[in-house]
Amino acid sequence: MPHTVKALFRDDAYLSVAEGKVIAINDRGGIILDQTCFYATSGGQPGDTGFLERADGSRIAIAATVCGETKDEIIHVPAPDQPVPEIGEALTLHIDWDRRYKLMRMHTACHLLTVVCPYPITGASVGEEESRVDFDIPELDGDKASISAGLMQLVEGNHPIYTETISDADLAANPGLVKSKNVRPPTGSGSIRLVCIGKDASVDSQPCGGTHVTETGEVGEIHIGKIEKKGRENRRFRIRFGPAPAQ
Repeated sequence: MPHTVKALFRDDAYLSVAEGKVIAINDRGGIILDQTCFYATSGGQPGDTGFLERADGSRIAIAATVCGETKDEIIHVPAPDQPVPEIGEALTLHIDWDRRYKLMRMHTACHLLTVVCPYPITGASVGEEESRVDFDIPELDGDKASISAGLMQLVEGNHPIYTETISDADLAANPGLVKSKNVRPPTGSGSIRLVCIGKDASVDSQPCGGTHVTETGEVGEIHIGKIEKKGRENRRFRIRFGPAPAQ
């Protein structure tokens, strides 16, 4: 039976250190705690890395964080040759904050791109220096420069970013909230987490379980590095940090 882990990052994406107690070690050596600030790989965003600190100050390096049988079962995957903690042992969790913060900024940038390019999403992958979002676009309206300018207008607007929840019924009544063409958010729990951008969600609102910054200005300077044609109607946009290179 899968374990249920309290996902602290859902309420506070800026929580980089937390306490947790070991409740299980799976057959692959994965460590399951009663609660965690480590984000598990999902929705195109990689899971966190970092370390678990034991009472004596020694560390267990964490190479990846993944979901188990359900999204609520979060498994910390140790790097090779790490010590194994005891069931019931209390640990202090430390995520690699520099890496996480880059991923938060990039994930937010992906949301902004879906505002500038309001087309059905066919795929996405969040990275530390570059992310990609794939859209179903028969005819592209715009180029790298104009889309980059649209992104930076949203960044410089420094719009607030926050989460709220709606019911399964609310989502069913507002299908336009779901931007993905092929993947639907999980339902059945009674509530859906929305990530909202702008006062009263004036810029955007969509279901998402990932981590994001709290203001668009935190994203920093970004640009579209490349637009690729992937099939007859699929376009892949690559978002990169920093200014666009001089032509």
